[in-house]
Amino acid sequence: MSNVPVKRQKVGGSALTNLHFLLLYAAMLVAAAGNTALQSVMPAIGRAIGIADFWVAIAYTWSAVLWVWLAPTWAEKSDHHGRKALTQLGLVGFIVSMSLCGLVLIAGLKGWTGPALTFLLFGLFRAIYGALGCATPSATQAYLAARTRRSARTAQLSALSSSFGLGTIVGPALAPLFVLPFIGLPGPLFAFALIALGVALAIQWWLPDDRGKLGDGRGAAMSYPSLASMITGASVRAATAPQRQKRLSWRDGRIGQWIVAGVVAGHAQAATLTCIGFFIIDVLRIEPLGAEQPIAIVMMAGAGGTLAAQWGLIPKLGLAPRALIVWGSLIAALGLGVTAVASDLYGLVLGFGLASIGFGFTRPGFTAGASLAVPLAEQGAVAGVITSANGIAYVIAPAAGMALYALDPHLPFAIAVLVVVALAWWGRKLG
Repeated sequence: MSNVPVKRQKVGGSALTNLHFLLLYAAMLVAAAGNTALQSVMPAIGRAIGIADFWVAIAYTWSAVLWVWLAPTWAEKSDHHGRKALTQLGLVGFIVSMSLCGLVLIAGLKGWTGPALTFLLFGLFRAIYGALGCATPSATQAYLAARTRRSARTAQLSALSSSFGLGTIVGPALAPLFVLPFIGLPGPLFAFALIALGVALAIQWWLPDDRGKLGDGRGAAMSYPSLASMITGASVRAATAPQRQKRLSWRDGRIGQWIVAGVVAGHAQAATLTCIGFFIIDVLRIEPLGAEQPIAIVMMAGAGGTLAAQWGLIPKLGLAPRALIVWGSLIAALGLGVTAVASDLYGLVLGFGLASIGFGFTRPGFTAGASLAVPLAEQGAVAGVITSANGIAYVIAPAAGMALYALDPHLPFAIAVLVVVALAWWGRKLG
């Protein structure tokens, strides 16, 4: 490790310095920001290259499927191998994936490769991030947990996990700034790859190596970083549970209904989130080059709505899990309806922001309901089910949403309204 002096002030209840905590935080933040920045430019890139919207969604969501599949494996490995090394592995996966994706998209935009080959290569290179990027969240959690007293561990892990939520605002906000004349729409990919490289180098120089000193902390699998995957507390509970256990079945009578509610809401949100960038281009009738700015504004409104719900409204209102499901579904239905009939940027921002507030209620609702249904000793196990439920929507919903979009751009939002209204009606019987 470098002999560069660092500030030695400790984080409360932790053996980490402030600098060490910020390094772990930055590793999580850059991945979430880069991923959502990519989300904000991909619809415009797909239209500019001339590939069907459906295939853009398929190419992009393949990495999410790998994330869902491999995240539990990396979480297990973080218990037995150096956490710093696994954090770096995830960052390297992010850097390599973003760089290669950026290069292949430039080739497609310049006409050097055809649309089909461009997006085939894009999907393959995004798979690098899906396979390796999920190592970083569990490794950073485990690193922090091993150096934090149990009494302060939950608070510190929650603070670390908040980086995902912040990243969903930072990414779309910065993306338009990196659409540079000599690179074009893929610019944000290279920008965030460079930022991640800086974070990786800082971690290599200033974060102490933990090989042979793993301690009793561990990490937990986290959902794929996107606007639809705000922190709900499941991963924090998994990382602080008394011991790691075998995963519960979602069919367990105590949690089954809550998990079904989460999966239903997740599908509605994932499908409409996949379509929103294309919908903005079509509603506003704008050219792909320049579309990244209104898309970023709408996505920031969505991220802000979710954060407002989870960081502000829910703690103030103190609603029970069933009420969160019911009211969240109704608010989401209202927002999706407004989005579907919007004819200008204001309407899109208002509608998508409202929908995101609603979904910001439903996710903590089903998470809390499932958590309260089992004893303390099973919190780690139920968190594994919750994490899977948060991610499973990305297997089918994006493709289904874009298939409906090809029939009629308003159809995914209309179907989603019906789904969440039905969820609100059914949710009255939960608990």
